[in-house]
Amino acid sequence: MHRSGTVEDVSEYRPPRRLALIVLVLVAAAVCLGLGYWQWTAFEQVGGTYQNLGYALQWPAFAFFCVYAYRRFVRLEAEEKEAESTGGRRPSDSDEPSEIPEDLLPTRPRTLAEARAEEDSDPDARQINEYNEYLAQLARRSDRSAQ
Repeated sequence: MHRSGTVEDVSEYRPPRRLALIVLVLVAAAVCLGLGYWQWTAFEQVGGTYQNLGYALQWPAFAFFCVYAYRRFVRLEAEEKEAESTGGRRPSDSDEPSEIPEDLLPTRPRTLAEARAEEDSDPDARQINEYNEYLAQLARRSDRSAQ
């Protein structure tokens, strides 16, 4: 608990995590660079392929991304603290949409009950379903006559 012991103070308390994040980023970058070196040595060997060369170039890019992501995180955290102290808008309060547009995702399949309810209210849907049923009957008849 925080010194004053109030709930408000406890919710604002954030444990120091900067050192742990720096260590995590350095370890991740070092591992990525080590894997890049390993792929480079595999490329230089007799059986090395261009796939090894591709990986040797790809792993340092991952290491760079680890450092970039950490720097971006620190920058956003600083902007948020500055916005809290000045009472300004937070970066997360931007004008960007926070919901997925309705027409972006594919529609979910309708159930049989939903299709029948729509058929009752839409004469075109009813006509299409009747035509499809007619085609299905014709297909069944042709299957029987072929046997």
